[in-house]
Amino acid sequence: MPPLVEARGIGKRFPGVRALDDVCLTIGRGEVLALIGENGAGKSTLLKILAGVCPPDEGRLAVDGRDAAFSGVHDALAAGIALIHQELNLADNLDLAGNIFLGREPRRGGFFRSAAMYREAADWLRLVGLDLDPATPLVDLPLGRQQLVEIAKALSTRARLLIMDEPTSSLSTREAETLFGVVRDLRAQGVSVIWISHRLGEVMELADRVVVLRDGRNAGEITDRSQIDHDTMIRMMVGRDIDRLVRRPSHAPGDVVIAVTGLRTQAHPGHALSFSVRAGEIVGITGLVGAGRTELLTALFGVTPPVAGSIAVSGRRLTPRSPRDAIRAGLALVPEDRKQQGLVLEMGVRENMSLASLRSASRGGFIDFAAERRLATAMISQLRIKTPSDQQVVRFLSGGNQQKVVLAKWLARQPRLLLLDEPTRGIDVGAKAEIYDVLHRLAGEGLAVLFVSSEMEEILSLADRGLVMHEGRLAGELARDQLSEENVMRLAAGAVGRISA
Repeated sequence: MPPLVEARGIGKRFPGVRALDDVCLTIGRGEVLALIGENGAGKSTLLKILAGVCPPDEGRLAVDGRDAAFSGVHDALAAGIALIHQELNLADNLDLAGNIFLGREPRRGGFFRSAAMYREAADWLRLVGLDLDPATPLVDLPLGRQQLVEIAKALSTRARLLIMDEPTSSLSTREAETLFGVVRDLRAQGVSVIWISHRLGEVMELADRVVVLRDGRNAGEITDRSQIDHDTMIRMMVGRDIDRLVRRPSHAPGDVVIAVTGLRTQAHPGHALSFSVRAGEIVGITGLVGAGRTELLTALFGVTPPVAGSIAVSGRRLTPRSPRDAIRAGLALVPEDRKQQGLVLEMGVRENMSLASLRSASRGGFIDFAAERRLATAMISQLRIKTPSDQQVVRFLSGGNQQKVVLAKWLARQPRLLLLDEPTRGIDVGAKAEIYDVLHRLAGEGLAVLFVSSEMEEILSLADRGLVMHEGRLAGELARDQLSEENVMRLAAGAVGRISA
C-alpha cells in the first residue's frame, strides 16, 4: 500500500528566509513519526503545509498515493489530517464543548443538537484525562488543561493523521503520561501521529521512526526504533555534541536582592510565601501544574498585585501595584507566553528590544534611532540571535530566537532581578544550551535569577537552590546538593518525609 501521506521536494520561502528546501517526508498507517530539529529548522512550516494552513512554493503532497493540493485547513481535514497547534487555537468566550465542535456543531434537519454535542464532548474530554463538565468555560482552565482541550478537539475530527506540535509543553507529568497512553491507543487503532517535541525522552518513548530537519533541509532519519537515542538525535539536529546536563560551578552569593515575607497571592490567598534570592544566585521554582508558580512571579511583578505580605528589593520596600512599580525597582519578567505577552510580533527585532528602554533610547521626546541600533547590534551579538537584520519582523524568527529577543528587551534595562517563567518552553536543545550559558554568565556577573520550570532536567542544570510548591504553598526548599528528581517530586506531590542529600 502507498504511504498514508507523502511530501516530496517541499520548498517554502518567507521574507528574508528560506524555511524549507527540498524536504521529503513519508508516514505510514498506524505509525508514530517523530519530527525533530532545532528552532528554525522548518518543522512548524512543514506541519502547516501538511495541514493546509499554507501552500508549498515547490514540491508535491500525496495522500493514499494520490496527489493532493490543499487550499485550506478544511481540505486537509477532509483528507483526514488534523493539526494540534503548539500555540492554542481556542476561543476563550466559549465553553469546552463549544471549542471542541466549533464550526462542526452536530445538526439534524438543519437544527442544532445541543444535547448531542455536550454528550460527545464529555467522551472526548475523558479520553484525554479531563473529567470535566463540557459546559465549563474555557477561560476557567489553566494553560495545561486548555492544551488537553485542544487535543480533544483534534481527536474529535476522527482524523487518520494527527500532527502534534509540542503537545506536552504545558502539561504536568501526569497529564503527559495520559497523553502518551492516548497516542499508543490511536496507533493500535491504525491512526498515524506526527510527534514534534524538543523533549527527546518523549521521542525515545513513543516514536517508531525519527526524521531530522536542520536549516530547512533533511538532516537524517532513524528508521530502527532500537537505535533512537538521545546523543544520536542531538548530533543529527545540531551537528555537534551537547552535554545533556550542564551544571556550572557554584560560587558564593552576594547580598540579598529580594526578600519576600508572608506573601499571599490572589490565586492562593490562604498560603503565605517567604523566601529570598541573593546576587549571583539562580533559584528555581518547581512543582506540579496549578501549584501557584506563575502566580508567584506575576505577583512579584505587579501583574496581579499580592493581597498581603511584604517585598524588599535591595533593602527597599516594594509594593508592586503594577509592572511599572516592579520595573522601577529593578525587576524584569520574561513571561511563559512570549508571543502573547513578551513580543509585538508585527514589529522588528530592534523595535522589540528597545520597548522597555525607550526613555534611555530617546532624546527630547523622540527616539534616538542611532542609540536604538547600537542596542540591537550589541544584544544580537551578545545573545547570538539568528536574524537577517535588526529590522526583521519578529514573527518570522524561530521560537528560540524570539525568546532571546524577549530576554534582550529586559537585559537592556540592566535589572537587579530577572524573573523567568518557563524560559525554554518550546525551544530546541541547541537554543536551550545557549540560553543556559547566558544565564550562567549573568549570574557570574552578579545578577539574581528566579525562574519557574516544569522540566526536571532544567531545574537540576540551572538552580543553585530549588523552591518546591504544592497547591499554593511553599512545600520545601532544596539546597544544591539536595536537588534530585526524587526529592523534588516528593515535595511537589505534598508528601512529608526526610529529604536525602
